[in-house]
Amino acid sequence: MGEHYKTSTSSDQSGGPVSTKAEGIIPRSNARTANATRIAYWVITALFCLQIGFTAYAQLQLPQVAAAFTHLGFPPYFRVELSWAKLAGVVVLLAPVPARLKEWAYAGFAITLVSALIAHMTVGDGIESWGWAAGTGLLWVISYALWRRQEPK
Repeated sequence: MGEHYKTSTSSDQSGGPVSTKAEGIIPRSNARTANATRIAYWVITALFCLQIGFTAYAQLQLPQVAAAFTHLGFPPYFRVELSWAKLAGVVVLLAPVPARLKEWAYAGFAITLVSALIAHMTVGDGIESWGWAAGTGLLWVISYALWRRQEPK
């Protein structure tokens, strides 16, 4: 497929038309790729934020999740603190905030997800316990990679 540019024509010395490429115009194929990247970013990020939001809710409201935190050796206040931090991070990822804040939110989620995997594996939990953290981590990786791809260089 050829590149599509806005062109202008003028006459050269022989009287024939000359086509010139306009500067600063993005080829249509690149614009489509950028649009697809933006859509993929928002779909994956929405799924990630829904998953994180659900876990924050579960940590605050469900007694079986509170029991799981006790099983992992965490004090009760940590579950509440972590839930509110997750909700704050979700707001930052979804809001139009400076890139530095998004970077910190992504870093916080990375630490949380890696820590969850370590905690579950340390106490000998099986994949039924740590699989959700691994799946959410995969969404995190894709969301972060797509976000970085959109950031100006």
